[in-house]
Amino acid sequence: MYSKLRYQYMYLPILYSFRRCPYAIRARMALAYADVSYELREVSLKSKPKEMLDISPKGTTPVMQIFAGQDFIVLEESLDIMHWALDQNDPLNWNNLSDRSVTIAKQLINTNDREFKQSLDHYKYPNRFPENPQEFYRQQAEEFLQVLELQLQQNNFLICDRQNLADIAIFPFVRQFAYVNIDWFNSSPYPKLQQWLQWHETSPMFELVMQKFPVWTPSQTAIAITP
Repeated sequence: MYSKLRYQYMYLPILYSFRRCPYAIRARMALAYADVSYELREVSLKSKPKEMLDISPKGTTPVMQIFAGQDFIVLEESLDIMHWALDQNDPLNWNNLSDRSVTIAKQLINTNDREFKQSLDHYKYPNRFPENPQEFYRQQAEEFLQVLELQLQQNNFLICDRQNLADIAIFPFVRQFAYVNIDWFNSSPYPKLQQWLQWHETSPMFELVMQKFPVWTPSQTAIAITP
């Protein structure tokens, strides 16, 4: 499902993306899961294209432009892109969860995107936050890792025994955290989380969305990601 890739001009939704951005990674993974075709425009954060800034002045990735007849809509948040992708196609019924599971998923994603992301940024860039040592920020982030480890002791994935949106939404941030000090992470007391991270890192879906492409320019032939 995730192996097909071809280059051509197509009138497709346009995704402005930065390869290593965790928000962009999770958006691309949801699009891959849903078999949604789109035009990928890899951007440089040091020189953002005018075409992206014209539709999304905030200037962060990902941004998706979706065409509807003569009009278009813009999705400026990664979670909105993910939910839109599942609305187009949900082959493994990721949205088929109990009310309790939906509540837990929302709580985990919310904590990831707020408290954990903040601690992660402090841990990854300690020179920007000299008020405390790096270990302090790592310990703050560990509060969330402990929650994830407990979830994975109960299920094969974060919510149940099958992968769903919560796993994809959180995985890129845990991965970013792990590689700040991978030796520490691999020896940390989170064996289930380590296995979960490795499973996602070696998945065909992740390998597909992490392929490298040149930075997009208006004169470049469109890079179409198609199922």
